[in-house]
Amino acid sequence: MSSALTDLFPHPIVQAPMAGGVSVPQLAAAVCEAGGLGFLAAGYKTADGMYQEIKQLRGLTGRPFGVNLFMPQPEHAESGAVDLYAHQLAGEAAWYETELGDPDSGRDDGYDAKLAVLLDDPVPVVSFHFGVPPREVFDRLHRVGTFTLVTATTAEEARAVERAGADAVIAQGVEAGGHQGTHRDLPENDGAGIGLLSLVAQIREAVRIPVVAAGGIMRGGQIAAALAAGACAAQLGTAFVAAHESGAHPLHKRALTDPLFPRTELTRAFTGRPARALVNRFLREHGRYAPAAYPEVNHLTAPLRKAAAKAEDAQGMAMWAGQGHRMARELPAGRLVEVLAAELAEARTALSAGGGPR
Repeated sequence: MSSALTDLFPHPIVQAPMAGGVSVPQLAAAVCEAGGLGFLAAGYKTADGMYQEIKQLRGLTGRPFGVNLFMPQPEHAESGAVDLYAHQLAGEAAWYETELGDPDSGRDDGYDAKLAVLLDDPVPVVSFHFGVPPREVFDRLHRVGTFTLVTATTAEEARAVERAGADAVIAQGVEAGGHQGTHRDLPENDGAGIGLLSLVAQIREAVRIPVVAAGGIMRGGQIAAALAAGACAAQLGTAFVAAHESGAHPLHKRALTDPLFPRTELTRAFTGRPARALVNRFLREHGRYAPAAYPEVNHLTAPLRKAAAKAEDAQGMAMWAGQGHRMARELPAGRLVEVLAAELAEARTALSAGGGPR
């Protein structure tokens, strides 16, 4: 297996790019400085906003880091379904004294402009979510020295990633918090996600490129298990939400271990695409009615989520979290990387001695 990725950082620990303000430069820098791979999330930002964060991160660390892009989404949503959902959300808008967002605010997330920036001023690593770019994109990024990854949720998707020319694939298990990175958003596949260890094993047998494991990982012992299954590194998101440098709302950080939010669900309630979040009032009341319409629903609910956060109402916020959220630890991000690395070393020692990871 190629070491081109893992040679970039001492510990096989990747901080997941979490769009919406969580993956701030301070968080990515702390992870990088501790020996992991920190990531910025370009999703929902302008190309200039992304560039400014890259510039800020470079001022905080000289170590390799990554930037994640959302792929443009095809038009497939039924306007009638979106209008019906907007009608249902009218009460939420009245409650929070705000207007619903415009569902037709754009579909490509400024993808072309962001890609142009990353080609003009290259970064060490770029990853893609919600689909696979054409081969020419990978060829151009490779020419400027950028390592590339793409999320996959099935072995079939992983093969598409390899065929397109990506350097590595991120195997995202159904346990993962936030959006599932499925290449095609098909409602008939809702609830058909694959658990991480099974997915890593399937993808490892399907492709020859390196595999990064993502989904529900909160401890070093779990990283050891993912590596044993065939991954070269593990990507953790929820574990870093509670970190001191995380840009997550304080209510989101506290909710990860709050008994009022004991579980998560995959839901379309907030964005129109399956995403794992802590179960709150908004998810319970609207999840079953939300259409398969991303990014229309995301635009529609954005003012509601912003108003809920401003009002410090956790019951109206989208609090993304993986299945391991109750194991979150409030630590500085660099310290968390150190703890995870120590746990990984201990688990590996136990495995080599015939025991099991703790």
